[in-house]
Amino acid sequence: MTPTLTQARRRVAETDWAALATELDALGSAPTGRLLTPAECRDLAALYDKPELFRTTVDMARHRFGSGEYRYFTHDLPGPVAALRAALYPRLLPIARDWAARLGRPAPWPDSLEEWLERCHAAGQDRSAQILLRYTEGDWNALHRDVFGELVFPLQVVVGLDEYGGDYTGGEFLMVEQRARAQSRGTATALRQGHGLVFTTRDRPVRTLRGWAAGGMRHGVSTVRSGHRHSLGLVFHDA
Repeated sequence: MTPTLTQARRRVAETDWAALATELDALGSAPTGRLLTPAECRDLAALYDKPELFRTTVDMARHRFGSGEYRYFTHDLPGPVAALRAALYPRLLPIARDWAARLGRPAPWPDSLEEWLERCHAAGQDRSAQILLRYTEGDWNALHRDVFGELVFPLQVVVGLDEYGGDYTGGEFLMVEQRARAQSRGTATALRQGHGLVFTTRDRPVRTLRGWAAGGMRHGVSTVRSGHRHSLGLVFHDA
């Protein structure tokens, strides 16, 4: 059964958002509670074989992004994707505004996701950026940032659709932080089926002797050692 917006909001509300914000501050990523049932995950993963639902397919090897494929949905999003995106935005918004305040940046994000997307479209960012990814044995994703234009929402969510250790091995979600005058720091997270991982789009606030500074971060996926790995990427700005 497809989760409604009400159900998505209830599931999202079950996450301890204060604890999530604390971990996000420290690491640049933090897990949510369960957002999708195993059956819903399987249904979403199966959509990959319906090309009419997507505006484009990206072959990562061709573009030297890694190995594997991902597809961008059209604006006519499947119900679970639209519901989760709408339910997560108001939970992420206070964190985004707090980070902007600490970094002395503008916080242009309105209370409404719809209004924010209208601003993106008016600025020429009018393509859907919601992603369904499929990796098989040997596939991986290079470290990168999902920044498509001037308008950027600073947080994203990835949801695991397959069972780590069952459907696939390897394929951990990677984050690497560039630290000033120090070696980079990496974090690897195994995505739990149906659970989300909130992560920074490009940087996080880092306290320094002179106040707050932006700690640059990129994300990727380690090599899948066996099986198949699907995930859903929820981006809160358009391309």
